[in-house]
Amino acid sequence: MPPLFKPTTTPGGIVLTTLNARYRHPSLGLRCLKANLEELMDRCIILEFTIHDRPVDIVESILNTRPAIIGIGVTIWNLDPIQHVLALIKQLSPQTMVVLGGPEAGHTPVDAPWHAAADVIVTGEGEITFREVCRKFYAQGAIDFGNRRISAPPVDLAQVALPYSLYDAEDLAHRWTYVEASRGCPYGCAFCLSAQDAPVRRVPEKTFLAALEGLLQRGANQFKFVDRTFNLNTALASAILDFFHERLFPGLFLHFEMIPDHLPPSLKDRLASFPEGCVQLEIGLQTLDPQTLMTIHRTQNNEVALNNLVWLRNNTHAHLHTDLIFGLPGESLGNMEAGFNRLLRCRPHAIQVGILKRLHGTRLAAQDPRVHGMIYNPRPPYDVLANDQIDFATMQRLRRFARFWDLIGNSNRFPTLIEWLGTQPSPFVTFLHLSDFIFTTYRQTHAIALSRLIALVQQGLKQALKLDQGRIREIVGRDWPDRMPVKSME
Repeated sequence: MPPLFKPTTTPGGIVLTTLNARYRHPSLGLRCLKANLEELMDRCIILEFTIHDRPVDIVESILNTRPAIIGIGVTIWNLDPIQHVLALIKQLSPQTMVVLGGPEAGHTPVDAPWHAAADVIVTGEGEITFREVCRKFYAQGAIDFGNRRISAPPVDLAQVALPYSLYDAEDLAHRWTYVEASRGCPYGCAFCLSAQDAPVRRVPEKTFLAALEGLLQRGANQFKFVDRTFNLNTALASAILDFFHERLFPGLFLHFEMIPDHLPPSLKDRLASFPEGCVQLEIGLQTLDPQTLMTIHRTQNNEVALNNLVWLRNNTHAHLHTDLIFGLPGESLGNMEAGFNRLLRCRPHAIQVGILKRLHGTRLAAQDPRVHGMIYNPRPPYDVLANDQIDFATMQRLRRFARFWDLIGNSNRFPTLIEWLGTQPSPFVTFLHLSDFIFTTYRQTHAIALSRLIALVQQGLKQALKLDQGRIREIVGRDWPDRMPVKSME
C-alpha cells in the first residue's frame, strides 16, 4: 500500500476523497467527477483511504494540501468514520467548502445531524453538477448556495468524459479496474437503490471498447464491471465478450453482474468459450419465494433462472457467485430454507447470504415498517433486526449462518463437506445446527484461525450433527487429512 501522505497540490485546489472498504477497491465515482471538471481538472487531486485508516490521519493528509473544496463520497459502509472526518475538518478548516455526494449523503433525511458539516449535498449523478458547484465557488468565492441539497439529473453517458485515464500505474498493478458500459436498472426492486436509475443508459460501444483497449495497453488485467444488468442488452454484452475473447492472455479476469433469467444462446456460446479462472458471474437471485418477489416488486422467472445457473455450471468455466437476501418483508424462515436448498443443489461456487438492509432512497425505506413488522438497526448498515416472520433471536442465528457460510461454504476450504451437505434432506437446517454449535462453542464469528475453524467443524459434526468418527474422517479428512482428528475428539 502506498504511503498515506501525498504530494501537496496548489493551495486552494479541489480534493476528492472517500474511504474505501479495502485498498484494492478504487473509487470509480471520484474518477468520474475529476474526469469531468474540464478547466478545473488540473486543480484537483484524488486522495483515497480505507475505513481502517484513522480519521485524524485522514484529515491531516487532506488538509496538508490546503484545499478550497473537499468533495467526499459517502456510503453506508464508511458513514461512521466519515462523520468523524467531517467534524475534524470543520473544526480545523471551517473556511473550506465541503461537498458531499454518494448514496448515503444524497438520500439520508435532510435533518441528519452530520449534514450540518456540509456546505453542499449532491443527490444523484454528480459529474456535471459537481463541476458547476466548483465553478460557482471559484467565480464568487465562499458563497451561500441557498438550498444545500442539489438534485443532479442523470447524465448522458455519450457526452461525459470517461475516467479511465485516471487509473495510474499503481492502480492497474495492484487494484481492481472498475468499469461501466451502462448505468441504471430497468427493475424496481424495493430494497435496491438502482431501482431509482431508470432508464438504462449506455456508453457508446465504440467509445467504450476503445477505452478498454487503452486500459489493456497500460497493463490492466483485473476488470470489474459495475453494470447492474450487464446482459440486459445482448448485443452490447456480446461485443464486450468478443472484445476480451480476441485478446485473451494469462491472468485476465472479468467480473460481470448478470440478470439470472436472461441468457440467450448467443451469450451462452460466448461464455462457454472462456478458459477457467477468467470469468466470474455475480448472479443475484435474492429470493426464490414467489410471494416475496411480488412483495419487493422484483420480476424474476425462478425456473428459467435456476435452469440457466445449472447450464452455466455444467457448460462453462465461469465462477458462479450467487446472492440471497435473508429478512425480506413477508418471507418466512421456511421459505428462506427452501430457497437456499434449491440454490445449493444447483451447485454454484458461492452463495453470498446477505441480511436485508434498509437503504435510504429505496422504496423499502419509504414504506411503513409496521406493514411487515420491520425493525431495523438505526445505525449503518441499517440491517433488519426482526420482522413479523423472524424474531430477533432467529435473525441473529441467520446473521451467524451467513458469516459461517462465508467461512466454510464460500471459502473452498471444505468442498467435501459442502458436497455432503447437498445430500442432506435440508442443507439449510443442517448447516444452521452446525452454525449454532460453532457460535455456542467459540462465542465469536470473526478472527477465527483456520486451524481453530477446522477443529470446530469436526466437533460440530460429532456433537451437533451426531456423526461418527469414521464419517467425519470421510467428510473433513479428505480436505484436511493432516488435521484429523482434533485432540478433543480422540
